Amino acid sequence: MQSMDEIYQAYAQTVYKYLLTRTQNSDLAEELTQETFYQAIRSIGRFDGSCQISTWLCAIAKNQWLSYQRKHPHTEPWEDKADELRPAGDSAEDEVMKAQSRVELMKKLHECPEPFREVLYLRIFGNLSFREIGEIMEKTENWARVTFYRGKEKMRKEMENDEE
Repeated sequence: MQSMDEIYQAYAQTVYKYLLTRTQNSDLAEELTQETFYQAIRSIGRFDGSCQISTWLCAIAKNQWLSYQRKHPHTEPWEDKADELRPAGDSAEDEVMKAQSRVELMKKLHECPEPFREVLYLRIFGNLSFREIGEIMEKTENWARVTFYRGKEKMRKEMENDEE
């Protein structure tokens, strides 16, 4: 088995990206990533090799995120990132239209059933590869590709129907 330093070097970005998709907060994702690896060190003796290390680490990360949510029930999952998302030079009208489009897209994404929603979050906001998503979800890379495509098509059709 690899040393914890090698494991950290190999999987820290994957865990961080996974948590970033959940938290939408880079500072919190970094903090939870560190806590994930701390817990992994504490429980390395219980890792039985029945799954990939990245899957085991993401399961720990998910538990850290759920624990954080229980302790902080009033925190907002989405930070206001309007300034970051607003391109320079857009008119006020363009900014309002773009914000409305983002809000509508996020509503549709939130309404999307599982597993489409989680795969879309991981791919779009986590910037994870289909291979990484497959590992996290304990499925194949191809399953992640197909699920992403179907989820994207489902959202596109729903948004087209709303426009009619």
